[in-house]
Amino acid sequence: MKTGVLLVNLGTPTAPTAKAVRTFLAQFLHDYRVVDLSRWLWCPILHGVILPFRSPKVAKLYQSVWWEEGSPLMVVSRRQQAALSVALQEAGIDMPVVLSMSYGEPSIESAWQELKAAGVDRVIILPLYPQYSSSTTASVFDTWAKLMKHERRLPAFRFIRDYHDNHGYIQALAESVRASWQEHGQTDLLLLSYHGIPKRFENEGDPYGQQCHRTSELLAAELGLEPHQWRTTFQSRFGREEWLMPYTDETMVKLPSEGVKRISVISPAFSADCLETLEEISSENKAYFMDAGGEQYHYIPALNDNPAHIRMMMDLVCKEIA
Repeated sequence: MKTGVLLVNLGTPTAPTAKAVRTFLAQFLHDYRVVDLSRWLWCPILHGVILPFRSPKVAKLYQSVWWEEGSPLMVVSRRQQAALSVALQEAGIDMPVVLSMSYGEPSIESAWQELKAAGVDRVIILPLYPQYSSSTTASVFDTWAKLMKHERRLPAFRFIRDYHDNHGYIQALAESVRASWQEHGQTDLLLLSYHGIPKRFENEGDPYGQQCHRTSELLAAELGLEPHQWRTTFQSRFGREEWLMPYTDETMVKLPSEGVKRISVISPAFSADCLETLEEISSENKAYFMDAGGEQYHYIPALNDNPAHIRMMMDLVCKEIA
């Protein structure tokens, strides 16, 4: 059987414009896995209030982080795809690697058609979400299952559900933290900020929060940190209901009054730098911390296409063909 790898990340607008952002957000926020309100209630709110008013604001945020080569998420994801492909080739493994996004382009459907054209009849699906959530990983599975409903000949496939406690992943994170400390000096606190989900999702069985805390525990142990030297928080909440706590932005404001004036911040749930890391964490939350009396703030970049990250991705894939 010829095997191919399907990498999947969340997605990004094609341009930092209100029109492109609106198109992207419309697809993203229409996903029932992301917002599970009744469509009769949600669609009028989405199209009548959120998209018209939020799209121009989000477009300005994208403009502040947009790279010359394009969207940071897309640029990094393409680099990851290329690096993983080279690593497999150098190991003597003939396995095409294609990139897709849950929302926007390249779509999961177009990536599957690319694999079919290459003669692939076994697919290893790797959602680039270290911690499983129904709002991200499960959405990838939903799309894949919907595509397969139209196939006469189903390919064999392996779905990598999560890798939140994978040793290679933890080591790669630790390498990244140590590199930052070597450059800037070790800070009073390592704050691990994860994208949040509604608390209700966790109450209904979503293991995301538990997996985030497990990642933090393993990373702290790998770095030899004491309990007072690290903390887990959750960012990017949306709407009025309670999300996983503590919230990153509120924590930033409180830390200086607790005597924590120098912090390093890492976002382990993001495999590639994007709007949420480059603007929300690296800029917005830094301002909250410094305005509250903080003295030193360092954002530690996502693993991106770091060699240790690519090695981990290769190990995950190779375990599925052993």
